[in-house]
Amino acid sequence: MTDFSRRDLLKATASLALTTGTATPLFAADPYEDAILVDGPPDKLSEGAFTIAVLPDTQNYSEKYPETFLAQTQWLIENQASLNIAYVLHLGDVTNRNSPEEWQNADRAMRVLDGKIPYAMVPGNHDYSVRGGCSDRTTLLNDYFPVSRYQQQPTFGGTYDKETDRTENTYHTFTAGGRKFLVLGLEFGPRVDVIRWANDVVASFHDHEAILITHAYMYFDDTRYDWTKFRTMQTWNPHIYPLAKGNDDVNDGQELWDKLISRHDNFFMTLSGHVLGDGLGKLTSNGPSGKNVHQMLVNFQMRPKGGDGWLRLLEFSADQNSIHIRDYSPTRKQLNQSMQNQFSLDLA
Repeated sequence: MTDFSRRDLLKATASLALTTGTATPLFAADPYEDAILVDGPPDKLSEGAFTIAVLPDTQNYSEKYPETFLAQTQWLIENQASLNIAYVLHLGDVTNRNSPEEWQNADRAMRVLDGKIPYAMVPGNHDYSVRGGCSDRTTLLNDYFPVSRYQQQPTFGGTYDKETDRTENTYHTFTAGGRKFLVLGLEFGPRVDVIRWANDVVASFHDHEAILITHAYMYFDDTRYDWTKFRTMQTWNPHIYPLAKGNDDVNDGQELWDKLISRHDNFFMTLSGHVLGDGLGKLTSNGPSGKNVHQMLVNFQMRPKGGDGWLRLLEFSADQNSIHIRDYSPTRKQLNQSMQNQFSLDLA
């Protein structure tokens, strides 16, 4: 008899739901049943290697556990040299209810990075509207992370909303390991004209390796969100939210792949959060010339204490051929070495 992990069961039930047309069941599980926890910290990187750190959904920290959010950014600063941390990427749902108090907590945590490690952020559905209801595109993001704050970073490139200086959609460039990178940060359920702008940006930096960060792109069964194909069988698709009602100027993961990523040969990675279940997923697809485009879902908000402080570390090898993925919690002081939390990606 084959032994199935809870992740296998989750993926199987998701697949059954999509086949039979029933809603995907969610179940409570021991959050560490499939974990392989090892006391950390991560090893120092070899010369020439570097790290991009990922902050998935911090909504629970901003609302209830601000000390955990602060511990994450402080740890990144303390380990910047040993891990050669070049950039920090926040995947959205910075807050839970889009309240001034939560944004103040987020501001305090992210301010630790200011002037030390550059970062990019995108809004999630909980960062929109009154109490995070995502009924429209109003957000307090710009009150706490305005263009003027980004402009203090030499890596900041610009925004979609040039006239209003809004920061829901931004791009950033940086160099690490002798390589040039473009980070494209897009709003939750990007609008059609935002995608037009994004195509122009990526084409302008065709000699940069491109990373897309946006809040909702992948589902927990290792597929992209696809409203046309799956409709409500994939829960939490951007098209489901009140934001989309009326003109439905919203795009999900498959639409972003078709309209943006698959049109450019310099994309090699996407990162997104948002999704519950086990909050993890990975998919590798071929770009227009056959290059690997690695797509990852990472979200720890279902863990105890709002996420237990877990970070994702993308460690780029000195030979530029691979990325080693490790998940580490500064509050637990542990690495998770399970197959979903520690693996390598080929950059060939």
